[in-house]
Parts: sequence; C-alpha cells; structure tokens
Amino acid sequence: MQGIDVERVEKWLTANIEEAQGPYTYHLIAGGRSNITFRVVDANGMQMVLRRPPMGHVLATAHDMAREHRLISAVGQSNVPVPRTLGLCTDVDVNGAPFYVMAYVPGVVLDSPEKGTLLSVEHRLQASEDLIDVLADLHAVDVDEVGLGDLAKRDGYVERQVKRWSTQWANSKTRDLPSIDEVAALLGNNIPAQQGVSIAHGDYRFGNCLTDVENGRIAAVLDWELCTLGDPLADLGYVGIYWTDPGMPNMRGTDPSGIEGFPTFEHLVERYAKRTGRDCSNIGYYKAFASFRLAVICEGVYARYLHGAMGDQQIDLEPMKLTVETLAESALVAIKG
Repeated sequence: MQGIDVERVEKWLTANIEEAQGPYTYHLIAGGRSNITFRVVDANGMQMVLRRPPMGHVLATAHDMAREHRLISAVGQSNVPVPRTLGLCTDVDVNGAPFYVMAYVPGVVLDSPEKGTLLSVEHRLQASEDLIDVLADLHAVDVDEVGLGDLAKRDGYVERQVKRWSTQWANSKTRDLPSIDEVAALLGNNIPAQQGVSIAHGDYRFGNCLTDVENGRIAAVLDWELCTLGDPLADLGYVGIYWTDPGMPNMRGTDPSGIEGFPTFEHLVERYAKRTGRDCSNIGYYKAFASFRLAVICEGVYARYLHGAMGDQQIDLEPMKLTVETLAESALVAIKG
C-alpha cells in the first residue's frame, strides 16, 4: 500500500491505539496533492482513519500533522461534530512522515448535485440548516477555553488575507486580468470591522463534511488544513461561493445545492445571523473575498501546470483558466451588490 509502511505502522497502531489489534487492512479514501487519507480496519473489524502528508512531501517537522491533530482534538471538546482523535505519530522512521489516527465516522461527502439526491427532498432543508448551525457553533467556541488562543493573530484577518492573496496574484499570475486587480482594490479599500474572533475553518462546505443522509444531519466536519483564527463571516461567505440557489445552474458542480429541496443562500445567511447575533448585511463583501482568494489559488495551480511543474499530465488547462476568470467576475458582482 503506497503511503503505508505496513510492518512498522502495524506495530505502532497496536502499541498506541487502544484496543487496536493487527493485522490491519488499508483502504485509500482520498489521495493526491493534499493530505492522504486511509480507512484502516483492524483484525476485529474496528475502523479508524489515518491521515498523512502527500507522497514525496518532505516534512522537516511534525508541524502539519500535529497542527491538524491539535485542531481536531481541541474542537472535539465542543459540541461541533468532529472525528475523535486516537493518536499522533511524529516519528518519521515509522512511516516516512508524521501521521495521526482518528475514529471512523460513517457518512457521505455531498460534493455534487448527484450526491445531493442521496438526501430525501424532505431532509435537504434540514441538512442545509444543520450545516449552518454547526458553523455557528464552531464560531461560538471559546478559543482560549479549548486551548487554541495562541493559534494565530486574532485581529485584522481579512486585511492580512487580502494583502497576502494580492501579493500571491502578483507572483503567480500568467496574464493580466483587470477584474482581479479591481476586486483586490475594492476589497482593500473597504475592509469591514471584524466581529469578534473565532475559529475560522477556511474551507467550510458540504464537500468537507460527512453528512448523515438518513437523518439530514452533519456527522463530522473534516479537512482542517486551512483552519486559523479569524473573522467568522469569512467562512459564511465561503459557503456562498459554492452554493447554488434553487432553479439556478450549478456552475461549480462540487456542491449538492440547487436541486429541489435545498434553500437559498439568503436563507442560510438569515439563519446564521439569527443564531449568532452577528450583522450579516455585508455578506457580499465576504463572498467577494472568498471568490478572490479561490481565484488566486486556482491561478497558482494553473500556472504550475502551465509551466510543467506538475509533470506531463496531459490535462486540458482551458477550464482551469476559465475558472479563475469566472471567480473574478463573481467577486466583482458580489462586492458591487
């Protein structure tokens, strides 16, 4: 199994994970250039999940895995549903890179309209509202109480992010795109006052959650790689760039919303505002910020493929290029209201 030193990992699991017994079988859940995720089944049928960095990723310290383990362990003290952490290995001699193990949580990743049909029409509103309620609960977590008060700077999140991604655009752009420059200027000149400090997930959407489709509930929030402390409304705006209102074409294809039974994004914003007491009247700014950030990230990926940094992968780059342009235009529409 690529990514698993079977003999050494087996010894570590048996020695460090309570009640785990070898031999183990490993099933790849998600791989690629992000962290690699395996479902692990022990000799008695107990299921776990093992996360490690991508193959070939040289990690001098255990920082990435240890940070993700720390975040999930901390959030697990709250009522936000996350997998229970079971162990962290920082000894690179065991598996060539640090890894951590967490409990297996059954559920479905709703990352397409097709997956959305796994929810009954009656459960689609409920699951959508639970997605927002869980986000509100995450933003209500006392960062000091769960031991994350020193995770990052508390204030000026959006301002720092706009500067960071503007610089990133200048360094990675493959062509001039006036819409991106205009969005960057509008974002930089209209920084909203941050409404408190919260744990900001950074990539919150149905596609990064496990949903209990039988009951229309979020079973667990996943993928905490981009998590930091920041402006809570940035997460809500990010939900909005994936969300499709009823009757509108699903432009991204990576979210279940838009099909019968799912509410409008406005409904979600109103629910979040009511649940948190935060002023969400400027949500268009945060949608624009999320679109801008994602556009710059996509341009960076496009640039690396264009210049051959990803190897000869024979993929059509035109859709990737168009995604950047579409996101830039969406950002302009959102910020101009």
